[in-house]
Amino acid sequence: MLRPIRRSCLAGAALVLAAPTVVARAQQADSSVAPARQPDWGAVRDETVRHLRRLIQLNTVNPPGNEITVARYLDSTLRAAGIETHLFEPSPGRAAFVARLKGTGAKQPVLLMAHMDVVGVEPDQWTVDPFAAVEKDGYVYGRGAIDDKGMLAANLVTMLLLKRHVIDAGGSLQRDVVLVANSDEEAGGEWGMGWLIANKPDLIRAEFALNEGGRTRVVNGRPLYLAVQNTEKVAHNVRVIARGPGGHASVPLPGNAISRLARAMAKIAAHEEPVRINPTTRVFFSELSAVWPNAAERRAMADVASRDERRIARGARVLSAIPIYNAVLRNGISATLIDGGIRTNVIPTEATANLNIRTLPGQSIDSVVARLRRVVGDKQVSFEVDRDTIDAPASSFRSPMFTAIADAVRSVDPKMTVVPYMSTGATDSARLRAWGVHTYGVLPFPLGQEDEERMHGNDERVPIASLLFGTKVIYLAALGVAR
Repeated sequence: MLRPIRRSCLAGAALVLAAPTVVARAQQADSSVAPARQPDWGAVRDETVRHLRRLIQLNTVNPPGNEITVARYLDSTLRAAGIETHLFEPSPGRAAFVARLKGTGAKQPVLLMAHMDVVGVEPDQWTVDPFAAVEKDGYVYGRGAIDDKGMLAANLVTMLLLKRHVIDAGGSLQRDVVLVANSDEEAGGEWGMGWLIANKPDLIRAEFALNEGGRTRVVNGRPLYLAVQNTEKVAHNVRVIARGPGGHASVPLPGNAISRLARAMAKIAAHEEPVRINPTTRVFFSELSAVWPNAAERRAMADVASRDERRIARGARVLSAIPIYNAVLRNGISATLIDGGIRTNVIPTEATANLNIRTLPGQSIDSVVARLRRVVGDKQVSFEVDRDTIDAPASSFRSPMFTAIADAVRSVDPKMTVVPYMSTGATDSARLRAWGVHTYGVLPFPLGQEDEERMHGNDERVPIASLLFGTKVIYLAALGVAR
């Protein structure tokens, strides 16, 4: 049941912008907005760190979530700045939060999204308290520092900066800028974006949205590229069920279900799905091939981006050895769970395994399963598909939102490359794209591979310098698309 928390708090009306265009301002030194009203980036860094540390200290491990604590923090912070807010509690402890900076209405709104829940921790594997938000050695440590409270802090500061440096300075935005903080993203999103779309669609209807999902990659010690997620693979769970005769373990049986399942899983593990290049991955590899430092991989990227089938196959052989690129090139199949047997001295009649299959957008899970049936070649092994999935259309990488992100990145670091990206993981963006909102995912904090791998792992952390970079990018992108 919905539990209404409070009425909205409305900000003052916007005025007409009479200053130079945002693009011109963004190209000035320090990525400034206007010489008289540019943010003090040192103060912005400190403000973002302060908010992130507080968000981390509010434990929102899902389950149970308890995101209401974070939502109340966002609500009080933004209301104090005179920004319109809406706070809902769709289920005890769960929250949906929306804040809005009013524009002139000349253009449709843009959403700034982030989720409030985080995954669990193994405290004994951390060198610091995961929820103390320790600041040391130029990093902020804590669960959610990368996924996704860092983005939430950057979005929060962006809203405050837009209020101070545009609205309060006598300017206006042509679009409403809407901050959305979701619950339950780490467990499917039914209490988060799913609930908002079903119950409060008018509050979040927009033309564009900026969410998590991309990457800002440090290679050889410098930020090389920012990948903007404009599409994502589709997650399916498929049960593999092997059946055989049961009996006492003292009499071995050739049709043993566990042995049958083991043979089937070995064949599935050796199977490789065909390479498929879509418009996003073609541009992704084409752009990276111009800047990638490793010569062999650079040539392979150019080959994969070509339309020559022989070159594509040649490039794919090289890139398939790199797990993250292999996952971008084809449908992915990972064994994640196994179950079978009731006692140590009983041969079970059934054994099962779960496959987490990530299909490329537009690819049929039934076709993948048909191939697996042929590979296994055993009529005593069956497959059951979970049909609760969302296969959404890609968002254009030629839209004003993508352009605003690219312009923002280049204004902060002109040497960086900006590329469209198909993520292998699932995000709330799929729901929005299926709903008709052009949605783009970024992880705007430049990270090396080692730090990125701490996401969902131990000692998750974000560099403070990267946190400032990300806040600048989100602020300038929101300003650019909303001007």
